[in-house]
Amino acid sequence: MQQGVRNIKDLARTIRHIEIRSKRLVNELFSGEYHSSFKGRGIEFSNVREYSWGDDVRTIDWNTSARKNDLYVKLFTEERERTLMLILDSSGSMFFGSRQRTKKELAAEAAAVLAFSAIMNNDKVGLLMFSDRVEKFIPPRKGRSHVLVILEEIISLEERGRKTDINAALSFVRSTLKRQSIVFLLTDMVEERYEKTMKIVNAKHDFVVVHLCDPLEMEVPQSVILGLRDPETRDEIVLDAAGLNALKRYRTMRQAQREKVKKTLESLNIDAIYLQTNRSIIGALNRFFRYREKKV
Repeated sequence: MQQGVRNIKDLARTIRHIEIRSKRLVNELFSGEYHSSFKGRGIEFSNVREYSWGDDVRTIDWNTSARKNDLYVKLFTEERERTLMLILDSSGSMFFGSRQRTKKELAAEAAAVLAFSAIMNNDKVGLLMFSDRVEKFIPPRKGRSHVLVILEEIISLEERGRKTDINAALSFVRSTLKRQSIVFLLTDMVEERYEKTMKIVNAKHDFVVVHLCDPLEMEVPQSVILGLRDPETRDEIVLDAAGLNALKRYRTMRQAQREKVKKTLESLNIDAIYLQTNRSIIGALNRFFRYREKKV
């Protein structure tokens, strides 16, 4: 019982820490950038007012003008409310981390910043967690308490050692989100053969991939013989980390895989953010939001 109480307290403390840090980043850096980067779906009529010199004649409301025997123009506001859907990879590989945190913890921090940015702009936030199947779906809602529920689900997620099926997650989103939404896919992109489904989702929604990586996945330091285990398949390989040629081949292979991911996303015209477990998320998010402000 004591262990259970301790775990609950640790979970609550972790959630609170992430909330405080994320809110500070949102307030200081990302709230305005989020709003500028993800415009509303369009404009809607809000009111009328008397015509003033310089007003666009195309906005004149002729019915109101005729009724009041004076010129009136229509006023429009941005239809701001949108839905942010966070799609989180919860497969076995996401629990790997060689430095400050695991990829799952990195995803939790990025998701928190995005979620708090969204609710500050009066958007709804939802969560979909997946491995080789849909693990958990939390429908989009507004408010701080809802975001805390989402963070609790992410932080309390335990390793199951399952594989990755990006297509299953995106197919679920396609059938669930009827209106255009902002969709962030947070994944380490272990799986392949996702291009067709991504292309379809990107055509309907404002789709962004957040690629998560650990530096040890890119380059193994020179040491001794290493036994490496795939966290998803549980397959094991032996790497001669004492030999420079073997390390070079490993680094070249991993760099080629990363470049393939980048080129695939670029060819599909999908925006991407690249995060590493040993680096702050601030720089990457800042660059992304600046890029999006110019693009929209």
